[in-house]
Amino acid sequence: MAPTVTLLIQPLPSGEVGADLDATFREVDASAPALRVGELSTQRGDGIFETIGVVDGHAQEARAHLERLRNSARICELPEPNLPQWEAAIARAVGSLPATGEYALKLVLSRGVEHGPAPTAWLHASAAADFTAAREHGIRVVTLDRGYARGTAERAPWLLLGAKTLSYAVNMAALREAKRRGADDTIFVTSDGYVMEGPTSSVIIRRGGVYATPAPSGAILHGTTQQSLFEHVEAAGGRTEYRDIAVEELTTADAAWLVSSVRLAAGITDVDGTSVPYDADETRELNAYLLSPRD
Repeated sequence: MAPTVTLLIQPLPSGEVGADLDATFREVDASAPALRVGELSTQRGDGIFETIGVVDGHAQEARAHLERLRNSARICELPEPNLPQWEAAIARAVGSLPATGEYALKLVLSRGVEHGPAPTAWLHASAAADFTAAREHGIRVVTLDRGYARGTAERAPWLLLGAKTLSYAVNMAALREAKRRGADDTIFVTSDGYVMEGPTSSVIIRRGGVYATPAPSGAILHGTTQQSLFEHVEAAGGRTEYRDIAVEELTTADAAWLVSSVRLAAGITDVDGTSVPYDADETRELNAYLLSPRD
């Protein structure tokens, strides 16, 4: 059985320094009870999370994930996480994992127990699923209406669309719908016909040598893997852009990918039953980069 690591964290206020950080972690057996019945993460999904890929003993882009965790906390009006404390917890967890192999490290910060005095925080590391087939042969996707028009996040910030919250029931329902339609994954689109993101991934298309992803907005989670790939493309002399992408462009692009922290880059081979160009060589190169150590 693959090893797992679970740490319960006693959150420190942001900016607090000088504490014995190891004393704020408690390792527990992954199969042992750890949360109270009144915990709002399980009762209401009232919390935020990040998932970090760990490759051969290295937590990929941990700081970028922590910055996004902090941004989600601000949107959700949660106490701002103490980033050095979380960095120390990540280092301890990764240090307990084997030095080779791929793992998924999930960080969770919730509002805690209802009417309780403090938030609840923990991290859990486990072996990543085998994504070889998706990386090497690509995936079929369907487009699903997310039910929002462009600009909804700005008009209704209480929808928390720009935060990575624990409320993932809709995302999981979308993946089940994709399976029912004979596909592997989903791309959410706005009600007025523009690409958003996948339930657990970012969308990148390539057209005429330019790599594009939907323009950052309050409705789209800014992907850490997508940003890293754009930096890689730019370093090699390529062009990137953030812009509105019409749904029709998914079938007319030269290539398209869904990218995420653990599955990495999965080339799209089919959109809503229509075959689209799949660049196996470039997908292989992108994944070679994403599997290399990245801070």
